[in-house]
Amino acid sequence: MISIAIDDKNLEEHISSLPPDGREVFLLSDGKIRLSAVSATYMVNKMKANHRTGLLETYILGQAYIAGALLSSEVKGNDRIQLDIECGGPVKGVSVEAWASGAVRGFLRNNPIPLDKPLESLDTSPIFGPGFLTVTKILEGSKTPVSGQIMLEYGNIAKDLALYYTRSVETPSLFYISIRFDQKGRVWGAGGIFIQALPGCPESLLEELQDKAGNLGNMGLFLSEGNSAEEYIMKEFDVWKPEHIGHTPVGFSCPCSREHFATYLKGLPENEKKAILEGEFPLVLECLNCGSDYGFDKDEIERIFTEEK
Repeated sequence: MISIAIDDKNLEEHISSLPPDGREVFLLSDGKIRLSAVSATYMVNKMKANHRTGLLETYILGQAYIAGALLSSEVKGNDRIQLDIECGGPVKGVSVEAWASGAVRGFLRNNPIPLDKPLESLDTSPIFGPGFLTVTKILEGSKTPVSGQIMLEYGNIAKDLALYYTRSVETPSLFYISIRFDQKGRVWGAGGIFIQALPGCPESLLEELQDKAGNLGNMGLFLSEGNSAEEYIMKEFDVWKPEHIGHTPVGFSCPCSREHFATYLKGLPENEKKAILEGEFPLVLECLNCGSDYGFDKDEIERIFTEEK
């Protein structure tokens, strides 16, 4: 991946004053509830820089990145999890992939998102429209991915994910995602939580947490003030006695490389190679997942095409 620097000194200074991004895992109420919390201010800003997203695009894709970081708390080792949304609205779709290690990458199918008029609220349902949400686990050593799908009902990533886990996985769950922008439209704080009922969880406890989920303090604001995700959970969920059981760094990362694209070019059919040589140079190939551009001049392309496979 080619990492593009955050070109804003004040924003860089602000981010450096915050605790590092990470995923924290807790048990609530003596192990009846599992809660994952993510702080992701730096990750979302790096995503914004690489994908060159505007405010709306940053808001939508940033939510998906945070959701991916939360979902990856369900996999281990070299396993990864994918979140895909395909829809009929102007967004067209979102695709995010997250590893158990905390690495997250992904893209918007429409960047920028075409709008007839500016949004009047943070209600994203009009720009998603009808569609499907799919969650896929790709487990190391398994030949077949494990996948589930629902129709979009809310056009809201957090609400539709909660619906997916309740219906498809049959695990009552709650998601909360928060991105705080400053007056200049910069991401000043970003994070989210993922609450799952564990076997034996009483219905009354779920109702308590659902009520709490509707009255949570603004997590993005809390994180932007220099607090950690762990402090947020201890403050908001202290009644349920949070037990911190795990920490994983999270970040925007993609395993693409110049060598990867050179190998791809080498394997093209001869007619496509000929068309490339007759085209314009430099040839620029973009990685959709991270926005990295890899340029190849004609001499380099000819050398790649003449190398033995």
